Amino acid sequence: MPDDLALNPGELPDDWDAWRDRVDLEDYDRTWAAMAEAGQNPHGEADLVQALLAAGPVLDGGCGTGRVAIELDRRGIGVVGADPDPDMIAAARAKAPRLRWETTGLEALDLPERFGLVVLAGNVIPYATDRAGVVAGCARHLAPGGLLLAGFALRPGWPTVADHDGWCAAAGLTPLAHWSTWDRDPYAGGDYVVALHRRA
Repeated sequence: MPDDLALNPGELPDDWDAWRDRVDLEDYDRTWAAMAEAGQNPHGEADLVQALLAAGPVLDGGCGTGRVAIELDRRGIGVVGADPDPDMIAAARAKAPRLRWETTGLEALDLPERFGLVVLAGNVIPYATDRAGVVAGCARHLAPGGLLLAGFALRPGWPTVADHDGWCAAAGLTPLAHWSTWDRDPYAGGDYVVALHRRA
């Protein structure tokens, strides 16, 4: 699934197919390299995951071309990537063939292991067709006390913070924090949220 930084918030299309039609995967990956070359940090999601759960295991849900999962692995954190888009998974596998990549929608996820943290970086939640199902699928794969960490843009017609919290509650997850950035700046409204929930 895509990260919101690849396009400006005003340019984000309303659905996944429209996003994929507009984005070349090589250009998409170059976005993050350009950020690093400009002195910006393209790994805010991995920084936060590492701060919350240093050892893993982590599920990178909607992993896209693997940016977050590959960075977590580079830091020694055990990780599995899952995404329903076979082209995205192929790109991730080409960059990191020794990592485990699963081509599957999160609502249908059926893996044997349970994770200490599931991260949904970018706009996994709004681009999902079955948003409640995605949250439930992630919750099923959390170990007791495990964390669901999701960041997504807030825009007309897309899920609200309350929507996401409701799907989490229905899946047995308790809210812990809402931030406006992956750097944990306080959330007080705005056009982006990073939400942290825990499985009881």
